[in-house]
Amino acid sequence: MLKIALAVLLFLCLLDMPYGFYQFVRFVALIGFGILAYKANEANKNTELIIYGGLALLFQPFFKIALGREMWNIVDVIVGIGLIGSLFINREKSQS
Repeated sequence: MLKIALAVLLFLCLLDMPYGFYQFVRFVALIGFGILAYKANEANKNTELIIYGGLALLFQPFFKIALGREMWNIVDVIVGIGLIGSLFINREKSQS
């Protein structure tokens, strides 16, 4: 559920939204990716821990990384697709 919510927020960033929305998304992404990193650490999934920790740092709102709107849109799409894809990958692993 958390991954879906983060993906939806990231896809909404592709629209022309007020600046406050993007700040909100960065804050929520920091918390969400932090939670995902914590859960990955608890499950001893080091690769996921590094990925989610890196994404938490990338999206954190305190020291902004200036990539430009077009590059942020690309990042949002890639991360959103990755989050949704990870749901299917984890589902296949749990069924086998």
